[in-house]
Amino acid sequence: MPHVRLDAPVRAARAVLGAPNRWDLVAIPLVLGLLFVLSWGTRQMAAPYHLGEALPLSLDPVHLPYYALRTTLRMAAAMALSLLFTFTYATLAAKNRRAEALLIPVLDVLQSVPILGFLSITVVGFINLFQGSLLGPEAAAIFAIFTSQAWNMAFSFYHSLKMVPKDLSQAAHLFRLSPWRRFWKLEVPFALPSLVWNAMMSASGGWFFVVASEAISVSGHQILLPGVGSYIALAIEHKDLHAIGYAIATMFVVIFLYDQLLFRPLVAWSERFRFEALATDSVSESWVLTLLRRAEVFRRLARLPVRIGASLAPVLPRRRGPTRPLVLLRDLIRREERLLSRLWRYGLIVLVSAMSIGFARYVTAAVSYREIGEVFLYGAATALRVVVLVALASVVWVPVGVWVGERPRMAQAVQPLAQFLAAFPANLLFPLVVMGIVQYHLNVNIWLSPLMILGTQWYILFNVIAGASTIPGDLREIARNLGLSRWQRWRRLILPAIFPAYVTGGLTAFGGAWNASVVAEVVNWGNTQLTATGLGAYIAQQTAAGDHPRVALGIVVMSLYVLAFNRFLWQRLYRYAEERITLGA
Repeated sequence: MPHVRLDAPVRAARAVLGAPNRWDLVAIPLVLGLLFVLSWGTRQMAAPYHLGEALPLSLDPVHLPYYALRTTLRMAAAMALSLLFTFTYATLAAKNRRAEALLIPVLDVLQSVPILGFLSITVVGFINLFQGSLLGPEAAAIFAIFTSQAWNMAFSFYHSLKMVPKDLSQAAHLFRLSPWRRFWKLEVPFALPSLVWNAMMSASGGWFFVVASEAISVSGHQILLPGVGSYIALAIEHKDLHAIGYAIATMFVVIFLYDQLLFRPLVAWSERFRFEALATDSVSESWVLTLLRRAEVFRRLARLPVRIGASLAPVLPRRRGPTRPLVLLRDLIRREERLLSRLWRYGLIVLVSAMSIGFARYVTAAVSYREIGEVFLYGAATALRVVVLVALASVVWVPVGVWVGERPRMAQAVQPLAQFLAAFPANLLFPLVVMGIVQYHLNVNIWLSPLMILGTQWYILFNVIAGASTIPGDLREIARNLGLSRWQRWRRLILPAIFPAYVTGGLTAFGGAWNASVVAEVVNWGNTQLTATGLGAYIAQQTAAGDHPRVALGIVVMSLYVLAFNRFLWQRLYRYAEERITLGA
């Protein structure tokens, strides 16, 4: 019998992974510890549960680390789904004109639908899908958080694909890159810096709506899932200011941790994809990224997929050109392009008309025409607030965003603070707002308005920072050498460079402000309720009353307002950016 060395598997593993170095002594325990915590928390989310069963929830701050873990897991799952949605939905809209005509208006509508609307529609389905398990309410909460993240990321990626410089597209065509390789070698890297910043903003947006997503009402039962959002809801219900302070501190710690462990490494990594001819001296840094790059085991693991692909290349079948039937089908589609476009357009008209007739019958059976007119007036009041607030936020945050974006080290310092402010739920300010309005007899319609822009103004800041940080260094150097004045520099370089990013931020801030009106126009603190006149207050009140026809009416009217603004304002600004302002065009 041949002698078998017991250390053979160890030697084989060391040959593949390499001998661990001193950096691995920190990196391996860190990664394994995170994986253990994530797996343990995920297992808790699948515990047995039956509708009507009370979930234990306490205001004791000792439970906050566990609640923070559960909330973080929900947000991580929603972020993964948002990335998948972004890479598929936005790419299809950017690549196919027929799909674009349908998908972009649908995205506008989805952006304007309040989270309460998504919850009321989906929660029963998720609970029935996972009967006897907590996965049902968890899936409903994850989907609600997904709706606060995905639309912003999809808009950002879609417009980045539309703004790829022409010289890079021509180079990809000359090198005969396949659509798959063009996507991963050109389009994703070009869009990555903006996408990373928008992913940070979307994560913060999930925090902003975390209270609504973790406190679920279904069939007369309220489900308070263990999490920071439900903890905040319970603290507001009990008017416990100390518990609210603990929640704020917990949020700050969690945001700081995932900024250090996730987003700061992503920002530093995305710097390598900046589109410029000259290298910059000042780049973003991340101790986590440095640690993983210097750890021998993780460096070998990063190269492993490339080695596997290279070893499998000789045995994989070679790619062949399209077969004769596919060529004939492609030629037929190109020949009948005009007919297919007409059929697609008429099909959309028939579909929208049928849905409109069905909706009109459903609503008018319970709502009078006079009330429908009043709802449109409520929408006008909310629209006025949104327009004024977005304009004021633009005046404030565009100069700040440019100043931060041009200084990578300053961006690193501002990044966690901006994430924390963007994530700050409006509910936590309800005590101060209610007490201030009541004590000083302030106008509710004016002083509740800032709550609408509290979370969404950061879309403008984050996108402007992303746009300013990607201004090519060679163009900055040219502007400096030409001796341009400050105003000329802003007019000729900065404003054209950040304009596409600003429009993306303005659009998402605009839609987010409409969404936030449902939370901001009706404020509760204990037994005191303040209500502003507007469409958000109407939807919130009808949702609390369980009046589904009026809830549907409010959501559709809000969607119509958002569609009108997007069609006549934001789309024209995007078209102007594509035609006149694209760098490298």
